[in-house]
Amino acid sequence: MTDLERWAALPDVPDLLPGEDRAFGAGLFVDLVPSSCWFTNVRSCVARRDWERLRRMITGRAGQRCEICGNREDRGSRRWLEAHERWAYDDRTRTQALRRLICLCTDCHTATHFGLAQLRGVGDRAMAHLRQVTGMSTADAEAHVEAAFELWHRRSAVTWTLDLTMLTSAGITLNPPPDADQRPAVAEENLRQQREF
Repeated sequence: MTDLERWAALPDVPDLLPGEDRAFGAGLFVDLVPSSCWFTNVRSCVARRDWERLRRMITGRAGQRCEICGNREDRGSRRWLEAHERWAYDDRTRTQALRRLICLCTDCHTATHFGLAQLRGVGDRAMAHLRQVTGMSTADAEAHVEAAFELWHRRSAVTWTLDLTMLTSAGITLNPPPDADQRPAVAEENLRQQREF
């Protein structure tokens, strides 16, 4: 029987994770992950079985809709529902702490990761979605993106300590991410492979 335990169903993840702030980071905004934090996202830091448990909980509690624009998944237009992390950065302790998991559609997620959208050649589409959802003018949206990149540059100069206690307190198993000094090289290789694909 012990050999079968690895296939046993795990309990559901609670709809509200310990310490999660469901109001943290409300709305659609450009939220660039510092380069020193690349590959510390939840999906790369948890075991595959736990990721599936989290993903099901996130989309389920959102009613199978994007928590920003309200869109549902639409396979025909290649719009999926995706999990996104909202992080708090403590400059004093240099800690990147997970504060919220949110369900986003592909369009809102692409706008949120605007820098990656530009690298993938879909920056115009991301900008149009950002403006449509937020009601920003072109000038306001461009100023918002510029401010997000300024913050990204400042935060990328710091090595952050990762705080995922919100997950470990819910019984989620963590996989260690790449060391901070290895993340930019891993990211560059990942982007190269995506371009070739």
